[in-house]
Amino acid sequence: MKKYKNILKNREDAATKLADIVPMQRLKDESWKMVAVSKGGLELAYILRKKLPNSLDFLFSEAIMAPNNDECEVARVSEREEIVINEQLVNTFDIQYDYIYGEAHRKHEEQILSYIYQYRKGRPFSSMKDEVVLLIDEGSETGMKLMTALKTILAMGPKAVYIAVAVLPSDTLDLLEPFADDIFFLYDIDDYVETTLYYEELEEVAEEKLEKYLEKKD
Repeated sequence: MKKYKNILKNREDAATKLADIVPMQRLKDESWKMVAVSKGGLELAYILRKKLPNSLDFLFSEAIMAPNNDECEVARVSEREEIVINEQLVNTFDIQYDYIYGEAHRKHEEQILSYIYQYRKGRPFSSMKDEVVLLIDEGSETGMKLMTALKTILAMGPKAVYIAVAVLPSDTLDLLEPFADDIFFLYDIDDYVETTLYYEELEEVAEEKLEKYLEKKD
């Protein structure tokens, strides 16, 4: 684990290195849709895109935590109400599916809709039908954000879905690979701890930056 600590300076460093392995010319020529799955991923995607004309969006999602344990994510719901469930945890803790679906509805109504109005001015997530999509994140601890985004995008009938992520656990890479057309990553780590450990600097993304990143290009 030591050899991976602070392997990236910041999101700009990660974006620069990802640009060397993501097929940037194809991204431009084929008008790939860039979709971030986290706030940090949105900043990284904004840097990666630079002055390219490709559209950039954020697919909002919220974690559903285990009852009486607000640190254990057992499921996740996207803004299009697609739900991904960690079946192993749900079975281990004997969590009722009614609880999962109830929490998913509550999170969507109370949190996700407010994000859509705040950061997208109420604009719904764009259709990805017949599009080539690149999902982007700065790191992935459990794979739940990326898996939820994959499920949501695939339900829309895209032409292809790719993933670009700076660092992720080896088992998460194995989990995602069957569902994505390709995954572009810098490091897959066996004993992954948390994403912040692999960056020298990983600042919280300010709200005004999120609004800037999501401004529509002419």
